Amino acid sequence: PDFDQVWWLSIVAAIMSFTYSTVGLGLGIAKVAENGDFKGSLTGISIGTVTRAGTVTATQKLWRSLQSLGAIAFAYSYSIILIEIQDTIKSPPAEHKTMKKATLLSITVTTAFYLLCGCFGYAAFGDEAPGNLLTGFGFYNPYWLLDIANIAIVIHLVGAYQVYCQPLFAFVEKWSAQRWPKSDFVTAEYDIPIPFCGVYQLNFFRLVWRTIFVVVTTIIAMLMPFFNDVVGLLGAFGFWPLTVYFPIEMYISQKKIERWSSRWLALQILSMTCLTVSIAAAVGSMAGVVLDLKTYKPFKTSY
Repeated sequence: PDFDQVWWLSIVAAIMSFTYSTVGLGLGIAKVAENGDFKGSLTGISIGTVTRAGTVTATQKLWRSLQSLGAIAFAYSYSIILIEIQDTIKSPPAEHKTMKKATLLSITVTTAFYLLCGCFGYAAFGDEAPGNLLTGFGFYNPYWLLDIANIAIVIHLVGAYQVYCQPLFAFVEKWSAQRWPKSDFVTAEYDIPIPFCGVYQLNFFRLVWRTIFVVVTTIIAMLMPFFNDVVGLLGAFGFWPLTVYFPIEMYISQKKIERWSSRWLALQILSMTCLTVSIAAAVGSMAGVVLDLKTYKPFKTSY
């Protein structure tokens, strides 16, 4: 399907996200209540704590702190599909006005959930908090509630995968159609009637290449089950160019901001600061991957 045809999938994914986030938050609050106090400290994991990767040193704590910046950046990586979403919005009102309201609301809600889940998860387990509260088996009971949350995670990831990959799919398929315009395998569409659902247009190139892409990325994910490290690395690589640099440059071009003016300098300082954060997060995530490789086993998770 194309991007404008998966709007319902985005709604389903959002519902699933609220479901497992609420479960995780509720279990975190319950665990804190059960413990009777807050575990952990304001400075994070303690030096000397024994983990699967070994004893935490001051250097490793620094890498973990930098890695967390990448994880935070990854949590706000929706800029990858922001323009594509705006292109599907009807007007009036103007698309950018609708998008501003939607962005403000979504950032506010997700930030609140991120902070609550993160804080209560750490307060519940302290230095022993797993990277992923649900799939990391930080909680064991009630099993049925965990099963619901994990099912919601699977549905959410399937939906998010489809939505986030649409720009890449569209780019490759457009380039291929321009490169081989006379190839029926690449350009031909075949109508397949589906009972109660209308007619589905099948393109063999789209079917084959998307299937290969999903299989390859799934195998890579299974080969490298470093959840926190990979999330931090992806966030670091995607944050500055897509979320900061290009929007700032487009804003400067649109508003015709003069070079070396106070506003131009402020925007450039912001861009360079975010670039520094991205580089630091990438370094921390790579260091985390190196540490995880010491106990790495292919196709096996670390929990």
